[in-house]
Amino acid sequence: MKLPAIGRKNLLFVGSETGGDRAAILLSVITSAKLCEVEPWAWLNAVFRELPLRIAAADPDKPPDLTDLLPDNWLQSHPQHR
Repeated sequence: MKLPAIGRKNLLFVGSETGGDRAAILLSVITSAKLCEVEPWAWLNAVFRELPLRIAAADPDKPPDLTDLLPDNWLQSHPQHR
């Protein structure tokens, strides 16, 4: 119960409604990683490095398959980041 109370106080002044939406998305992504027992910094660092490479190499008519970058799938190939 401590984290929601702290977040409620800290996120009271996010700057704008758009800023609040972005903060909510970022917190959801980080919380998903934590629920999958993935170290969020290592996972996000790997995803942000890999995404531009995959998007550049992707076929324009077909979106790239990014399912292996989901936290639970990524952890299977990087167990040291549990």
